[in-house]
Amino acid sequence: QVQLLESGGGLVQPGGSLRLSCAASGSISKIYTMGWYRQAPGKQRELVALITSGETTNYADSVKGRFTISRDNAKNTVYLEMNSLKPEDTAVYYCNLTLRSYLASGYLEVWGQGTLVTVSS
Repeated sequence: QVQLLESGGGLVQPGGSLRLSCAASGSISKIYTMGWYRQAPGKQRELVALITSGETTNYADSVKGRFTISRDNAKNTVYLEMNSLKPEDTAVYYCNLTLRSYLASGYLEVWGQGTLVTVSS
């Protein structure tokens, strides 16, 4: 019904930047909250950033001032601009959308497949 395609991960040196993208396609009626989560090896998945349909944003304390979440509603896409990257930012990053589909009732929560970000010299 709904597919998410993530891109933009990779290897970057400490202090570098990356931009992640997550594009949604399929039977989408409306997208509400869009977010990014991450999971480092041996750790639980954690929230990185959220953006609501009203463009309100929320960030984990560890990324405030370094990461910026944004959305393009016309493209059903959410972005995560990551600057001043640190080794501790190394993780698999997942996008997460809350939406309505015209093929189903109620709200759906959809996860991307994940993209690996490695920060290392």
